[in-house]
Amino acid sequence: MTSTPRKHSLRAAALVASAAMVAVAFQTGSATAQPDAATGALALSGQQRVAAIQSAQADAAVTARKIGLGGQEKLIARDVIKDADGTVHTRYERTYEGLPVLGGDLVVHEKKNGTRTVDKATQAKIAVPTTDAAQPAASAKKSALSASAAEKNTKAEAKDAPRKVIWAASGKPVLAYETVVTGVQKDGTPSELHVVTDAKTGKKLFQDETIETGTGTSSYSGTVPLTTTKSGSTYSLTDGARGGHKTYDLRQGTSGTGTLFTDADDKWGGGRQTAAVDAHYGAAVTWDYYKNVHGRSGIRNDGKAAYSRVHYGNSYVNAFWQDSCFCMTYGDGQNNSNPLTALDVAAHEMSHGVTAATARLNYSGESGGLNEATSDIFGTAAEFYANNAVDKGDYLIGEKIDINGDGTPLRYMDKPSKDGASKDYWSSSLGNVDVHYSSGPANHWFYLVSEGSGTKTINGVTYNSPTYDNSKVTGIGRAKAEKIWYRALTTYFTSTTKYAGARTGTLQAAADLYGANSTEYKTVAAAWTGINVK
Repeated sequence: MTSTPRKHSLRAAALVASAAMVAVAFQTGSATAQPDAATGALALSGQQRVAAIQSAQADAAVTARKIGLGGQEKLIARDVIKDADGTVHTRYERTYEGLPVLGGDLVVHEKKNGTRTVDKATQAKIAVPTTDAAQPAASAKKSALSASAAEKNTKAEAKDAPRKVIWAASGKPVLAYETVVTGVQKDGTPSELHVVTDAKTGKKLFQDETIETGTGTSSYSGTVPLTTTKSGSTYSLTDGARGGHKTYDLRQGTSGTGTLFTDADDKWGGGRQTAAVDAHYGAAVTWDYYKNVHGRSGIRNDGKAAYSRVHYGNSYVNAFWQDSCFCMTYGDGQNNSNPLTALDVAAHEMSHGVTAATARLNYSGESGGLNEATSDIFGTAAEFYANNAVDKGDYLIGEKIDINGDGTPLRYMDKPSKDGASKDYWSSSLGNVDVHYSSGPANHWFYLVSEGSGTKTINGVTYNSPTYDNSKVTGIGRAKAEKIWYRALTTYFTSTTKYAGARTGTLQAAADLYGANSTEYKTVAAAWTGINVK
């Protein structure tokens, strides 16, 4: 049987258990994707990208010598970006005597004339006295399980043996173990906790929860476009126009893929389908946003779709991106009556996937705050991109789910501290703050670059953004701010980038796109000063 994509739109009601069947009106045409010249990069086809990575890997040994790496180090090419001016940016992971170097990632920027510069996650020399561990792997596993227990995770287990690595993300590189402990977090979210322990002393060096959670608006999206696929006489929520994205029903389960949504008459909505409608729509808009604004084909830029799972767990009030399954999962909210399936949820969480495929910002400390801010920034950008008359774009995060119970949003980009926990400005203690709140200064920076300081009303919402030094910042517009952050993320940020590094990376991105003497460059600098990053 053949499978052909079919595009239609449907009226999505508010996400409540008693939602009625909605009407369907067919549309014609599908989204087109033209690379935006302002991104500074050429749009490579999937085949071209694979070829570019293979070519970089073939030359990796030569590159390692040219950038001064030791004989025991090797490079593993992970991504390649080519600029219109001939500059090539190649992202590498690093090994030492065959062991992965965590925090050893780097990006080599080579101009057409052969001139090279390098951005490294660490400037330390990678070297350890021995790769023989003084501590047994069992000790590392025990420590990792204890770390999971301290987080109040349940059903914790380390299925795979700890692996030896070089820990280089902070301080002097040391031989270490990395152990992955799976389980369930206290709010019902799955856990994939990565714990790094010193192979000599047994001391815990780092831990990172790789399942990244967040929340967003409920479904007040009005008429939204969907793409389904017909096979025989049955339609399914399979988007053949966007890498084959599929939407599944977990039926309150917490594992597996679930059941693909199907329908006999292609009229979607009501009951369990309503959540699926919004998840499918959110994934499509997120795909189109990255494709049409940044020239990115899918989360990994390889033309392949992630998938969505709805109806996760029982009264689960969250949604999460899971890189290990390359999927997005939505809970049904309190009392299973308000699924968290919406556009900005999809864009926020799927942007965690984009970060994982590019800079891999560690989900801890300042890097974790930048990771979360990246998802808020692109979640907001996608909401504006959708141009939905019912749910207009804004600089408020989660403004419609009313988790606080008083009608207030989860986060504010113009003045993050209005949520009672997020920080407006950088300080030396920012790395000790939960990543959802240490994201505040970067969110604030994005608002200042986009809209400027002071009072402003946009789409009916009034904002009033201050600055650390009471300076005035005049915005350059959201479109330019998005492009600057995206280029910095994909081209200059590394796994250990902190706020000072984000300033450097975005300034370089602004210089690449608009010139080092441009208004855009000066505004980026002024906005960083405005949040106390100098």
